[in-house]
Amino acid sequence: MSTYILRRFIQTLVVIAVLSFVCYWLMTLMPGDPVDLMIRSNPKLTAEDIVRLKELYGTDKPAIVRYASWAKTILAGDLGYSRQYRIPVSELMGPKLMNTFYLSMASLLLSLLVSIPLGVIAALKAGTKFDYFINFIAFAGISVPSFWLALVLIIIFSVTLGWLPAGGTFTIGQDESLSNMQVFLDRAKYLILPTLSLTYLQIGRFLRFTRSAMLEAMRNDYIRTAKAKGLPYRDIVWKHGFRNALLPLVTIIALSFSSLFSGALITETVFAYQGVGKLVYDSILANDFNVAMLSFMISVTMVLLMNLVADILYGVVDPRISYS
Repeated sequence: MSTYILRRFIQTLVVIAVLSFVCYWLMTLMPGDPVDLMIRSNPKLTAEDIVRLKELYGTDKPAIVRYASWAKTILAGDLGYSRQYRIPVSELMGPKLMNTFYLSMASLLLSLLVSIPLGVIAALKAGTKFDYFINFIAFAGISVPSFWLALVLIIIFSVTLGWLPAGGTFTIGQDESLSNMQVFLDRAKYLILPTLSLTYLQIGRFLRFTRSAMLEAMRNDYIRTAKAKGLPYRDIVWKHGFRNALLPLVTIIALSFSSLFSGALITETVFAYQGVGKLVYDSILANDFNVAMLSFMISVTMVLLMNLVADILYGVVDPRISYS
């Protein structure tokens, strides 16, 4: 097991290095480097000034040389400076990452708590009206556009009923003397609508995977053997059926967990939620190079690490799988 983990970890580092260079190279092809922005803002710059500025910022060097310099600073712990927000990237990304983590974790846990039991029941009652109803909910969740669902929630709960705020992350200008519980309740109030939006969008996918995995598991020979032995139906379903249906679910859950730090661009934008997804989008448009590259590195690293975690969990869920 340790040899397998070490080999996969080395492969992950290689993939991260290759993808980071590809992303860096693609971003160098985008128009609007720092010198171009200075030229637009100050038309009095001469040709000599432009040459001097390009040498200062290194934009006159090949992409591989610039990438090596950027990678060296990142490995040294210097995340760079945000051109758009005029603050260090580390100070900018920290709160955004935590906001996205709260939103994504809440929606992921809620969607799993709802979709897994419903998916199991739908598989056990395949072909019934309940199964058709669950399938309708699943297909609706997969098909509904995220921006449309977000707008509908705002119209119902914010405009019509007035129960919840239409957007934001917390109440602006709130009293600093508030207790931790009051601050938590205030932030939770702003989390409800975006969490409901993301939860419904994820429920459809988890429902379909759970139902299909349970249907396949309950048709196997060991289920018939367990029934012939007279085991309780609850043990047959959860200890034998659901245990074997976990393999495909582990994969989809692990990949969904990797999105905790990449953000939900459309949902965060509609609800004006200050998370990573909206930050990355704004940074790419503004050519805020350091912020966009760091966000990309975090997303890629999370996806690759969660794939490794999923492979390791296969051996835990199914003892027949061995990495020796």
